[in-house]
Amino acid sequence: MNAGKVAIWPFVFLVRAYQTILSPLLPSVCRFQPTCSSYMIESLKVHGLLKGLYLGIKRILSCHPWGGSGYDPVPQKRCDGKH
Repeated sequence: MNAGKVAIWPFVFLVRAYQTILSPLLPSVCRFQPTCSSYMIESLKVHGLLKGLYLGIKRILSCHPWGGSGYDPVPQKRCDGKH
């Protein structure tokens, strides 16, 4: 297991715990697909800890009646051509 996966593991665990324990008890209010919790997990896996948290928190903060809605996938990593 590499250091990046170790760093995101506690955050993925917390989101999975939320999805399993709390989410079923709350009304479904997420305005986006994928849901904000699924978006957070995917953004952590694709972009790593710092950018993944940034993207996930940004998404959660935009999930309100005056924010957006609909299909909003995690952006893929940019390939800038550098090696």
